[in-house]
Amino acid sequence: MKFKRLDLLTLLISLFIFASCKNSSTIGLDLDPATAIQGKLIDSVTVTTRTVADQPATSAGLTTYPFGYITDPTFGTSEASIAMSVGLPSSAAYDFGTNAVVDSAILVLPYATSGFYGDSTSTYSIDVHQLKSDITDAGAAAFKTDKSFAYNTTLSGYPDGVFGNYTGSVKPNTPFKVTAIVSGGIDTLVAVPAQIRVKLDKAFIQNNIVNLGTASLINNATFTNNFKGLHLSLNKSKSTGKGGIMYFNFSGGTSQLEVYFKRQNSTTATVVDTVLASFPISSSTAPVAATVSHNYTGTDIAKQLSTPTVQYQSTYIQGLTGVRNKISFPYLASFIKNLGGKVVINKAELVLDLSSGTDIAPFYPATVLALYTTDLAGARVNILDNQAPTTSVANPNYLSNFGGGYDATNKNYTFVITSYLQSLLDGKTVDYGTYIGASSTSILPSSTTYLQPPVTSADRSVIGAFGNATNKVKLNIYYTKIN
Repeated sequence: MKFKRLDLLTLLISLFIFASCKNSSTIGLDLDPATAIQGKLIDSVTVTTRTVADQPATSAGLTTYPFGYITDPTFGTSEASIAMSVGLPSSAAYDFGTNAVVDSAILVLPYATSGFYGDSTSTYSIDVHQLKSDITDAGAAAFKTDKSFAYNTTLSGYPDGVFGNYTGSVKPNTPFKVTAIVSGGIDTLVAVPAQIRVKLDKAFIQNNIVNLGTASLINNATFTNNFKGLHLSLNKSKSTGKGGIMYFNFSGGTSQLEVYFKRQNSTTATVVDTVLASFPISSSTAPVAATVSHNYTGTDIAKQLSTPTVQYQSTYIQGLTGVRNKISFPYLASFIKNLGGKVVINKAELVLDLSSGTDIAPFYPATVLALYTTDLAGARVNILDNQAPTTSVANPNYLSNFGGGYDATNKNYTFVITSYLQSLLDGKTVDYGTYIGASSTSILPSSTTYLQPPVTSADRSVIGAFGNATNKVKLNIYYTKIN
């Protein structure tokens, strides 16, 4: 009986001790930081952000390429043009045959399945020029987005060197039908993906392609050395509205220069054949390059870039290698030290509020943002929470729900940076620079491409800074203090 009473007394004492431990910031040594969100919350740690220019990126070997011109009252103007090589209809020599005469020529520019930013109802005037030089031997280093490609503006008989133009609205999601030539049969209508079809001057194509002769059409290298290539630019004086940035797909096999021509039948001289020759434009076989530029004159962005030491109420993030945010936690270590004792971070969230009134159509906020750091050499590196494990390197700190997607309900972005922040506190990681930038919505956060300055996204966002009273960047830290 005494033993039973002792057991009951022990149980009651144990329950009393357990119930008295109400401060979750001083217990929890067994908490699993990956699953628990227990502990005391701090959300007042200073977070500094500043707008900085992003770096030029390579546009070599992309599947989609930006093109257009957009006027944004907050971000100024952005412009993208395209230089492209043109291949022969086959890898072998091409022969137009006897007495070939061009009927018409069309430059086919298929839209990418995901990618338009701006006002599609604006009027876009697209000019086609001939490149001054062959870009196939330029090398990947030459295809940075800040690289310009010279084109001919003094062609005889062509004002400003323009031999092709499309003027109208854009419909990136609307397929339609075109007439297809059927050899030995009746031409028929066929459905094609959404695209822009730019009519080219047939006399120019006759003189600069058909009349080159077989010696210049023996292979792609000889052909591009003679023809050079094409250049697309937006004619701003003939365009109206806010504009936008569209994306063309140069990897799907449907981007091409179509030349419709008549020639003498190879067996019966009195018979004339109508023929279509399709000259491919493919980033997988020949260079295609994008040139991107931004003009922030008269905007708050220009002010922030020229005086970067000031903390502003809002900061700016923009795709197309525009601007990004540099972010830091200058008082994190001293703040935690003042708590006394060692701190284990159970969860850390970086929350970025969209600045109020900056998501007005057609300038919608970026769908996805990227968060990364840099190493000692300045190379971009995924933070610890976003380093996906491989077959040879494990990473128990990796989070598949790392974050970065836009929350349309709360109008913010959230990143989970628990391991990164803990590593900073423990001195295992040195902050050589932490950045938040735009990202392509089609790129997984843990991929290496995620770290590159975005060329395939023109989205932009205005973020409330730490000192902003209503919309601000905030660091939520759930921690356990170890006695």
